[in-house]
Amino acid sequence: MKTLSERFEQFEDDYPDFKKVAKPLSQRADLHAFMLLDKIQPSGGDMISSSEHDEFYLSIDCDKLAEVISDEQIQELVCCGIRFDGEYDCLCMFA
Repeated sequence: MKTLSERFEQFEDDYPDFKKVAKPLSQRADLHAFMLLDKIQPSGGDMISSSEHDEFYLSIDCDKLAEVISDEQIQELVCCGIRFDGEYDCLCMFA
């Protein structure tokens, strides 16, 4: 079974190419990604947990996410500019 990191890596050629998202929830890539993540892992908290320089880190439990996210949803996130950061074991994106 592939790790979440490996599942994200398989779509690295789609980074970032929002035009590949078939049914966007928003016309903005970042909003689509946030709305998709909220559907997959609902939470009452903020989506962005922290930032450093020009990168945002997302408040997503990656262990729980790995259990429920499909490869198609991962591809959508990659198309929106979302990456998996193996150093911090979290999802992130550039500003």
